[in-house]
Amino acid sequence: MKLTKNLFLALAVAGAFTMASCGGSKKAATTDNSMGTEINVPCSDVEFHSDAKFFRGTGMGTSQDLSTAKRKASLDANTNLAASINRTLKSVTDRYTNERTFNDASEFEEKFEQLTRDVVNQELNNVSTVCSKTFNKDGKYNVYVAVEVAKDELLNNIKDRISKDQKLQLDYDKMKFEQIFNEEMDKIANERP
Repeated sequence: MKLTKNLFLALAVAGAFTMASCGGSKKAATTDNSMGTEINVPCSDVEFHSDAKFFRGTGMGTSQDLSTAKRKASLDANTNLAASINRTLKSVTDRYTNERTFNDASEFEEKFEQLTRDVVNQELNNVSTVCSKTFNKDGKYNVYVAVEVAKDELLNNIKDRISKDQKLQLDYDKMKFEQIFNEEMDKIANERP
């Protein structure tokens, strides 16, 4: 009986040490993974975010059909790219019209915003794919894409379109607009993680 009691005590102590060491590991793992497992999403690293020289957008598409997955990823990336460009151009336009004096500021702003939307739509036909990765798991394709448009190309297209509109051209100060545009692009670059 004494042997059984000592054996039981030894097993209890050994079990306590085992559980303490296992519990310590589990607690550390739980603390480290309290939010879940971190996933590294392809084509979304810092190098694929917008910066001072490029507008960029990333996207992902999943489907059992490879072509459909690619179309979804491309659409998602282009949508994100267009949103980034539109946000920036809206900010530039607002700042530009606030800093300039116009005969009819609201008319200028409206025409200018329409012009920039047209340019953005045109640019989305000329995007460059800078990253594309495809994976197949359990019969589904996962496609990751990053696309970009050069800031200078977009700015040149805006200037070209303005030069074709006499009314806009009268109120347009190229140097001031470029200055504000570049400041906004620098803000984007400084916001990068």
